[in-house]
Amino acid sequence: QVQLVESGGGLAQPGGSLRLSCAASGSIFRINNMAWYRHAPGKQRELVAVITNGGTTNYADSVKGRFTISRDNATKTVYLQMTSLKPEDTAVYYCNVNLQSALGSYVASYWGQGTQVTVSS
Repeated sequence: QVQLVESGGGLAQPGGSLRLSCAASGSIFRINNMAWYRHAPGKQRELVAVITNGGTTNYADSVKGRFTISRDNATKTVYLQMTSLKPEDTAVYYCNVNLQSALGSYVASYWGQGTQVTVSS
């Protein structure tokens, strides 16, 4: 059993900052990619940022230069540092982790419970 627990969402003013965290626990042998998605009302779910187990990162054009994804392999945690927040960043943010539960097992995808980020004055 694998669990992802997110924290760090909330209300921020335009131009402000928030930091999201997502900690994985349970039966984990190896973590591959870790990512953040967001889903705003009336819009499709969007990939915000992804980080490989080698540390390579990719970002949606809409957040480049403002958001930073990072990971701590020792604690199995992925972070999303969000700066210069805009009202259009308002969404529910979900972490996504691809991992193997045991040596030789298939890679499965797990999702966090979601955390609301609201950017408003």
